[in-house]
Amino acid sequence: MVAVEMLGSGEWLGAEIRDSDAWKVVLDERHRQEVLDAVRAVEADEIDRNAFPLPALGPVLRRVRDELVGGRGFALIQGVPVGAMSERQCEIAALGLAGHVGAIVPQGPGGEPLMHVRDTGADPSRGQTRSYQHSGRLGYHSDPTDIVALLCLRPAKSGGLSAVVSSVAVHNEVVRTRPDLAEVLYQPWWHDRRTGDGPDSFYTKPICTPRAGGGVSIAYGPDYIRSAQRGACVPPFTPAQEEAMDLLDRLSDDSRFALTMDLREGDMQFLDNHVVLHSRTAYEDHPEPERRRHLLRLWLDAARSDR
Repeated sequence: MVAVEMLGSGEWLGAEIRDSDAWKVVLDERHRQEVLDAVRAVEADEIDRNAFPLPALGPVLRRVRDELVGGRGFALIQGVPVGAMSERQCEIAALGLAGHVGAIVPQGPGGEPLMHVRDTGADPSRGQTRSYQHSGRLGYHSDPTDIVALLCLRPAKSGGLSAVVSSVAVHNEVVRTRPDLAEVLYQPWWHDRRTGDGPDSFYTKPICTPRAGGGVSIAYGPDYIRSAQRGACVPPFTPAQEEAMDLLDRLSDDSRFALTMDLREGDMQFLDNHVVLHSRTAYEDHPEPERRRHLLRLWLDAARSDR
């Protein structure tokens, strides 16, 4: 196909919104107390919006959802009272807050409702190591669901900065400057599920896919695309693919496009994976286990909601 610029929501430049607070939602004391009250009232293991009432904060979260799926594609909530809760209560709060934005999508081999993001000492060069298991840098990527949410319980001693970029803006820049490479992004690419060494771990999917009703969805993950090269069934990159990935990585990391945020305790980041790529810098942890970097990751389906 002939790649063209995509107009509409989801296109922004980091340089233009870096000093804006429009993408931030700061919880006030009433909101924080609502979260604590809702957490303490939960009795069942299965948590949805009905089991986690937020009379004042709920409408705010629904506006966040509208911004995710029809606006810039990301938002940062600040002030979730994680310091006043146990780890299990933080899990409940994360699930309850996310349930007002979308439906929880199970993760991992066990179909868990959320994932703990922390350094387990896993070797990032191993074929089955997942990105949430190590402290190394992550390239700009999207997760495989509509929305990803990250609740920060503790930041690292140093590093671990989060960065986001409008994949729509990056796509349009590729179309404008290298239309030949833009067309390559719409062709099948090999990806790695990192479920093993057999053929089931590898599959093909375009990086860019037109969306129904207009726009484009960008499913990119350089770490998992490059690791797919370990598969016996996977052909080596073509020169055009190598060049296209180099261009995507360079543009995503360009300060004109990217927006960096230092997630602190109580910050909850929401991203629309169709129009936003995100990355993380390498980090160094505190030596004490109880002080080490710890985030909770949730995957959400925007078409449904836990209502």
